[in-house]
Amino acid sequence: MKKLSRRLQALHQKVEDRPYEPLAALELLRETATAKFPESAEAHMRLGIDPKYTDQQLRTTVALPKGTGQAVRVAVVARGEKVTEATSAGADLAGSEELIDQIQKGMMDFDLLIATPDMMPQVAKVGRILGPRGLMPSPKAGTVTFDLPQAIAEFKAGKLEFRADRTGIVHVLFGKTSFSAEDLLVNLKALQETIDRNRPSGAKGRYWRSVFVSATMGPAIEVDVNALRDLKIGEAA
Repeated sequence: MKKLSRRLQALHQKVEDRPYEPLAALELLRETATAKFPESAEAHMRLGIDPKYTDQQLRTTVALPKGTGQAVRVAVVARGEKVTEATSAGADLAGSEELIDQIQKGMMDFDLLIATPDMMPQVAKVGRILGPRGLMPSPKAGTVTFDLPQAIAEFKAGKLEFRADRTGIVHVLFGKTSFSAEDLLVNLKALQETIDRNRPSGAKGRYWRSVFVSATMGPAIEVDVNALRDLKIGEAA
């Protein structure tokens, strides 16, 4: 077992083994963000689902009201005038077959890939490259669309795509530790509401099992799930 550094040992001593009220958990998260670089705020949400069944899979998007605090590099695969439209709308990369060829050769200088519907048969050729990285465009995630300006604007402003992993846990960044605890709470609440709205039809029994938050290099802090779900938007603002 890897030995914890003195810094991490000291941080672990600050965290009690109990669920915290949401705002208190996020205040503690900020307090335990002591790395020498700007850390992200991470949420790890364990759900009562088994994603090996198609009716228990969770893949969707969330628009974080306070943004992500990160610059998102958006690439767009389109054709003709749509390439120019994407570039004008702020896409970092835009192209047609030549962009797909670059991806096939290993170019991955982007965080999100958007494609127009007519280009999806060509994008499918690099599905084995994009899929494992979570970058394959999909209509449900809002990354297959002809409305490129709106999609680019939304994702650059704080819209995130996420999915439950094979064990039923959602891992997602929901801001930076430099955000106020109140702003992080607004984002965390938006994430919780999105997961509730998109509950898979096959999910039975207790849906929420646990919620933990942490800074990138900090200890895990348990959040009281019921308190988070009962929280009203006005109270989180």
